[in-house]
Amino acid sequence: MINTGLTLGKFAPLHRGHQFVIERAIAENDNVVVIIYNAPEVTRIDLETRAGWIRSLYPDVEVLLARDGPTVVGKAPEITQLHDSYLQRLLTGRRITRFYSSEFYGEHVSRALGAIDCRVDEVRKRVPISGTAIRSDPFRYRDYMNPLVYRDLVTKVVFLGAPSTGKTTLARHMADQLSTAWVPEYGREFWEKNHIDRRLSLTQLAEIAMGHCEKEDQLVQDANRFLFVDTDATTTYQFSLHYHGRVHPIVAEMAAQCHERYQVCFLCETDIPYEDSWDRSGEVHRAFFQQQIEADLVARGIEFTRLSGDLKTRTELVVKTLKAIEHEPFYAD
Repeated sequence: MINTGLTLGKFAPLHRGHQFVIERAIAENDNVVVIIYNAPEVTRIDLETRAGWIRSLYPDVEVLLARDGPTVVGKAPEITQLHDSYLQRLLTGRRITRFYSSEFYGEHVSRALGAIDCRVDEVRKRVPISGTAIRSDPFRYRDYMNPLVYRDLVTKVVFLGAPSTGKTTLARHMADQLSTAWVPEYGREFWEKNHIDRRLSLTQLAEIAMGHCEKEDQLVQDANRFLFVDTDATTTYQFSLHYHGRVHPIVAEMAAQCHERYQVCFLCETDIPYEDSWDRSGEVHRAFFQQQIEADLVARGIEFTRLSGDLKTRTELVVKTLKAIEHEPFYAD
């Protein structure tokens, strides 16, 4: 007989405790099904993203999305019956052998499905964590999550603009103010080490785009709620067009991904004094690149907020914007 194990939850977010349950089910069954419930009331992470965590970590597990699953919870008979009936409909055609959980509902769900009630670490001794605790302070409890999961809990904030528009100063300042990490512009570091006659090849520009994203992926694990990023691949794309008239396919692909890669985008304006240096091409080029960068954002459908004024004014607008998208307060007034 083929044994099929089942577990379910909101996985908001997926943590080591959930993984302990899933891995127990995998070890004891031929097949495993994981049901994920929609949970907009507790998390901004969408259902598909949460499903993607499990599919990536456990590719042999069947993941079912309970898009219209019951949202009411409790032990009242009418509530348990509602959940049991929903699961029976969702699982039509599948015979569940064992139901795995760490919750009270293990009893009534197992009975409704005709499965063995398998409780795993009910008192949270093996993995002392909960989704509620993590949601209250993801940074504090980040070691209870796979890096794949934690990176999606961090809001990536990118600062764009032509050279000498204050991106670096602002990214560093915001990271300091909110006690988190920031990503310097990798392209500048790369250019200083590798340019020939102030130029880089198409392949080198692709290396910049990839190197910058690698830095982000490393530093996101040190980020507390926000990761502030100085520049992205869309800027590399514009520089490539300007100097070569074309773009390496890798740069084009990575620029196209920026729409999804960053949750918040700010465009730093040119209303601050231009700081000339040997590695910059002049104030005229600043104005030109600013126009190109803005036009590209519009063409890609990337929403952005303009930042002008001094550092204090820009900081206040960044904080106001971030407060508007976060469920919890994060910045002392």
